[in-house]
Amino acid sequence: MKGINLYHEVPCGSPDEFHVVVDLPKGSTNKIEYDEQGGYFKLDRTLFTPTFYPFDYGFIPQTHAGDGDATDVCLLLTHPTFSGCVVKARPIGMIKTADQDGDDAKIIAVPVSKVDPRFDEMKTLDDLPAHFREELLLFFKEYKKLEKKKYDLIQIDGFGSVEEAKAEIQQSMDAYKEKHA
Repeated sequence: MKGINLYHEVPCGSPDEFHVVVDLPKGSTNKIEYDEQGGYFKLDRTLFTPTFYPFDYGFIPQTHAGDGDATDVCLLLTHPTFSGCVVKARPIGMIKTADQDGDDAKIIAVPVSKVDPRFDEMKTLDDLPAHFREELLLFFKEYKKLEKKKYDLIQIDGFGSVEEAKAEIQQSMDAYKEKHA
């Protein structure tokens, strides 16, 4: 029996509310990635630094971002989920990054109210504690520090607004449709 391909068959939704397929749960030191063509999860690598993901990390299905992969999402949740969990979420902003593969924006999202009402008051990045916002930027700058060929190519250009995040999501949805038309 063949399962579904989470990248191609789970609907993306809209820039306001979308599905996130979780690659790896908060607290992980394994960089698990979904193989978009094969339809399975694989261990890409363990983090080379003694750090862990401070959020569930995943992607929006049926999107195609600037780095050639699905749009990345940092999903803030009350409790970690698991690889393959699909969570309906909404954006509160984004981190503008680029790496060796090109533009690599990270959408920062929270679950919709039906999934977890604890985040209802969180509308923008300004609703996050300032220290946590700095942790997010530091994580993406430093988690590849010991990957010598990648580290110097990382660019962190700060945060983007909810509107910028929605525009990024729409652009990646349109790029997917164009590529897979």
